[in-house]
Amino acid sequence: MASTTYALPATPKQIAYARSLALRNQTLLPWEVQQDRRSLSAWIDAQAKMHPGTQDSRPTSKQVAFAERLARIKRRAVPDECFRDKGLMSKWIDGNK
Repeated sequence: MASTTYALPATPKQIAYARSLALRNQTLLPWEVQQDRRSLSAWIDAQAKMHPGTQDSRPTSKQVAFAERLARIKRRAVPDECFRDKGLMSKWIDGNK
């Protein structure tokens, strides 16, 4: 008898977890990876090690509230680009204290 190896299909739980990781990391889940249990497991391991929290460059709600309070006191507007970047918001706050 010839020995042949068959790839096991990915489990529904694996696919569901992989999709949640893809959403969290804002990446695509390749179709080919979903077809094989081992390749999906390796993809999951790689994606789980990513830290998307560090990639979030938007300012925190406390930063926004403090900047808006400063803006009211100083009677000026917070620039729109500051609402998209944590670093810019921090610099604007420091410059307007």
